[in-house]
Amino acid sequence: MLELHHNQCRAPSKGAHPIMIWKENRENAYCEITPAIMSLKEQWEKKNYIDPRLYREYNVKRGLRDEDGRGVLTGLTRVAEIQSYNVVTDAADREYITPADGILYYRGIDCREIVKGSAKRGRFAFEEAAYLLLFGELPNQEQLQDFCVQLASYRTLPTNFFRDVILKNPPQDLMNTMQRAILTLFCYDDKPNDIGLENVLRQCLQLMSNMPVLAIYAYQAWRYSQGESLFIHVPKPELSTAENFLRMLREDRSYTELEARTLDVALVLHADNGGGNNSTFTNHVVTSSGTDTYSAIAAAMASLKGPRHGGANSKVMEMMSDIKTHVKNWDDQGCVADYLTKILDKDAFDRSGLIYGLGHAVYTRSDPRCEVFRDYVHQLAAEKGRDRELTLYTNVEKVGKELLMERRHKDAISTNIDFYSGFVYEMLGLPMELYTPLFAVARISGWSAHRMEELSAGGKLIRPRYECVEEHRSYIPMENR
Repeated sequence: MLELHHNQCRAPSKGAHPIMIWKENRENAYCEITPAIMSLKEQWEKKNYIDPRLYREYNVKRGLRDEDGRGVLTGLTRVAEIQSYNVVTDAADREYITPADGILYYRGIDCREIVKGSAKRGRFAFEEAAYLLLFGELPNQEQLQDFCVQLASYRTLPTNFFRDVILKNPPQDLMNTMQRAILTLFCYDDKPNDIGLENVLRQCLQLMSNMPVLAIYAYQAWRYSQGESLFIHVPKPELSTAENFLRMLREDRSYTELEARTLDVALVLHADNGGGNNSTFTNHVVTSSGTDTYSAIAAAMASLKGPRHGGANSKVMEMMSDIKTHVKNWDDQGCVADYLTKILDKDAFDRSGLIYGLGHAVYTRSDPRCEVFRDYVHQLAAEKGRDRELTLYTNVEKVGKELLMERRHKDAISTNIDFYSGFVYEMLGLPMELYTPLFAVARISGWSAHRMEELSAGGKLIRPRYECVEEHRSYIPMENR
């Protein structure tokens, strides 16, 4: 029985903080930044500044990267690999990084070959790529068919799950809805904490199957909360992931062959990007603790949600919308250059000085995903009558890279796949709220492969070191402070 002592029930004294109350309309005092919070924030700032010079003094690899931008080696993987630079040694035995055309390997196979191979045979490639990432070999026809049947059999949610979990109080950020749903699926699993490889594989395949369903249903629930009509389409077992995604999204359930193939290629190219990307590394770190699959995937989702990781194409779209407004002649590269110069000088757009979508943390000379995706961008723009906008994208890419190379004194800048992916998603009729969830639909195949690998080969809790730079001091009694 709960006991309440008398002093727990007294009304707050004069000057005490008022009790915060949640309100259903979300316009509540609980979420206000009060003067008290501002005062505490100022107090925090007084004792939490770290001089940036200390990072160099202690040789800290900020962002787990060396000074030349290479990631610090923290593990081994067979799942995926990025080759993006050459290492050369001079006469004094000093190493230098030189730019190179990027290559992304899935289990040792160039991802571009996967896309081209499936296109020649007239089939969708994402399921084939997912099989390769998980099991290390390209499937034959029978293996691929069995794998697709297995995924289709798992593509269903528990009874009333949409009503009881997804539809209730949906936030605009669909990634949070999906995380909540993933963590709730833990409650429906008879063996949620079993980290035996066969059980983890079963869980990963089920989440991989249902990720597109969770993304679309989360979006439909949010639309409904905004007063829009609600329609829910169940996935069809004979369709690919890309086809089902478009079918569930659209009220009339229709899509063209090119639309589905373009989305399928996007899924393939986002399925993995090496073991060091932020969400995959998060997955490795959390998995190393021995936690369950649902928690590990939800943690990876939390990382992907961050704008520095999964939200780049949304920033490109915002930037391009701004450029369309301020550049009158989209065909004139001089006009484009003038406005991009203002962006770089922090005089325009968001004043960050960045041209979003140009440059990459790893790829130096070229992003192989963008190179193979570009052909589909052109095909889709032609089908949708968006060639004029494509011309603007092409001019921003060309002029922007020239300006960046001049300012950064580099002879190469890569075009990130995010530069074009948002434009493609817009042409497909995808709302911006679905851009990052779609990233998760693709990337869970890589997360699953890396989780299995960490469980089988990791063996140790990942625990890096942080150096404390606070001075030691004595405790001061309350009456002397």
